[in-house]
Order: sequence, then C-alpha cells, then structure tokens
Amino acid sequence: MYLSLPRGLFPATFIERPNRFMVRAKMGEQEVLAFLADPGRLKELLQPGAEIYLTPKAGPGRKTFFDLALVRYNGVLVSVDSRLPNLIFAQAIKTGGLPEFSGYKIIKPEVKCGESRLDFLLEGEGQPPCYVEVKSVTLVVEGEARFPDAPTLRGARHLEELANLRKQGCRAAVVFLIQREDALYFAPNEETDPHFAATLRKVVGQGVEAIAYRCKVDFNGVGIIGPVEVKL
Repeated sequence: MYLSLPRGLFPATFIERPNRFMVRAKMGEQEVLAFLADPGRLKELLQPGAEIYLTPKAGPGRKTFFDLALVRYNGVLVSVDSRLPNLIFAQAIKTGGLPEFSGYKIIKPEVKCGESRLDFLLEGEGQPPCYVEVKSVTLVVEGEARFPDAPTLRGARHLEELANLRKQGCRAAVVFLIQREDALYFAPNEETDPHFAATLRKVVGQGVEAIAYRCKVDFNGVGIIGPVEVKL
C-alpha cells in the first residue's frame, strides 16, 4: 500500500501560484516553475515562503521541468499530487491491503456511468459489482480532514451517480484518501461546499459507503496507514 516517489526530490521555497496548475519557486538562487497536479485552492499550504519539494520531469510539450510533490506544513509533509490517490488505492486493492474491499479486484478503471466517469469498477467472486470514486484530501484543520477545499459540482455529481448504482443493486463507495498523517477523522467541508456536504449525507443515507484513509508521507513515498472515522 506504499507508492514510491521518484528519486531526487529537490527542496525549494514557494513564491506564488500564477495559475491553478503552476507554481513559481526558488531553488537555491534560481527561480523555477513547477507543474501542480491539484486544482484545489491549497490556500493554507501554498503560502509565500512555504517549504516545498520538487521532482524533475521532462517530456515533449511540457512548460516546466519540475512537478510539485510535497509541501511541509506545521512540520507535517503533505502530498499535493492528486494523481497519486488512484494509484495508491489500485495498488492496495491488488495486494489485498484494504479489509473494507476484501475479495475484490480491479476490473476496470475510469468506467463510464451516466454522465460521469467513476474511478474504478471492482468485482469479486460471489460479491456484487462495486463502483468506487477516490477523492484526494490535503486539507486538515485541528485534526479534521476536510473535502473539498474548493466547490465541486463534479464531485457532487459523482456522488449522485454512485447513489444511482446503489439503487440498481451494486455496491458503491466514495473513498477519501488523506495525503498526510495528522488527520484524526474526516468530515465534508460544509463551509466551503455545503452542496457537496449535503449530497454526501444524502447518498450515504441511500447506501453509498463513505470511507476515509490517512496516509504516511515521507521523502520515499506515500502509503495508506489505515482508516479514520467519517463524521457526517
């Protein structure tokens, strides 16, 4: 359940975020641009002077030579790559590391459901098909992990699709993967997105499972430690 990070993380200092998917940072005496794979606000993490860690990336068409991998916040390392949770979840399913999904294996990623695409379809012998949507969580306030950190109509639509699948007799789950260690429990971010919070409570009442896992994050990688309580 541990996903290794690329070798060769470079420490840097955050300067600013010119747009949703790019940050400007100072590495030594040099200013660099880095790709940010998280469209969330990340306001509490990306403050001027924040300690960040970049991983070198190269490829055709890229405008930057680095990706932003980690941010240190109040002594805690936080992974800010929203691509990792799906990879971590998939690896955990393959290795049988999640008791909540015991007996299942991944049949299909990115499965089309209604007007949306959900992250995973799982199947297991003698068990109903299980549709899973994985959400990346980086915001923690006094031990409470919160999602989302910016309004997301798309996220609420995913929940509605899960509820429809549950009504059809499938198993349906939304997994909140908290990419930091200091979360004690999870709750929807009522203040930022009351519609998502209300939708989550509604679909859980209709049989959709809400599961949250916190992760260990260090310079080697990110991995699931175990579940935390979901408070609705």
